[in-house]
Amino acid sequence: MSTLPAAIVRARSTHTASVIFIHGLGDSGHGWVPVAQILSQSLPHVKFIMPHAPEQAVTVNGGFRMPSWYDIKSLEKIAGDEDEAGMNASMMKINDLIRSEVDAGIPANRIVLGGFSQGAALTLFTGLQSERRFAGLAVLSGYLPIRDKILTRATDASKKVPVFQAHGTADEVVMFQYGEMTSEVLKKNGYNVDFRTYRHMGHSTCNDEIKDLGQFLSKQLPEQS
Repeated sequence: MSTLPAAIVRARSTHTASVIFIHGLGDSGHGWVPVAQILSQSLPHVKFIMPHAPEQAVTVNGGFRMPSWYDIKSLEKIAGDEDEAGMNASMMKINDLIRSEVDAGIPANRIVLGGFSQGAALTLFTGLQSERRFAGLAVLSGYLPIRDKILTRATDASKKVPVFQAHGTADEVVMFQYGEMTSEVLKKNGYNVDFRTYRHMGHSTCNDEIKDLGQFLSKQLPEQS
C-alpha cells in the first residue's frame, strides 16, 4: 500500500480506470484538483490521484525548502548535473502508488500516468523504465530527464504506450525547445508521441490544453459497460 499522501477526485460512477497526475516544483496535488474536476465531468468512471511531493531543499531556489520530487540545480542547462538519486526515490513512491491501484483491481492498461513540469519529467522517468504497459503517459510542459541513461533503460513495454505531450511556445521555465527536443528524441526511439503546442502559453495550462488532454484520456480510458 502506498504511503504517499494525495489529493483524490473519486470516480462518479463505477471506478474502472485511474489517472495518476504528478504536480510540479513548489506545488501540491491540490493545485491540480480543479483540472481533475473538469476532466471528471466527461470521465465519470475515472479516479484522479494527485500525489503530494515531500519538502526538500532545492538548489535552483537558493536551497529553500519546498515541495519537490528531486533537486533541480539549473533551469538553463536541464541536461546538466541532474539529481538521479532523487528521481529514483520519487519513482519508487510513484510505483508504490501504481501498485496500490493495481492491487485494488485497476490493471496497468487502465491507468494513465501524467504530470506537469517536474512532474512531467518524473512521468517519463517512471514510465519509460516500467515493465507495466500503461494506457498512456501525459507530459505537460516537461522534459526528458537524464536523457542518455534513461533511453538505454527504456523497456519494450514502454514503447507500446501512447504519449500525449503538450507545451506552450512562450514557456519561460521549461523552454519550448526542451519540449520539442523531448518529442523528437522519443519519436526517434520508437515512441508514439502526440505533441501539441499552444501559442503564447507560458509555464501553465490553458483551456485548449485541458480539452486536448481530456480527449486523450477519453480515447485511452474509454468507459466500460
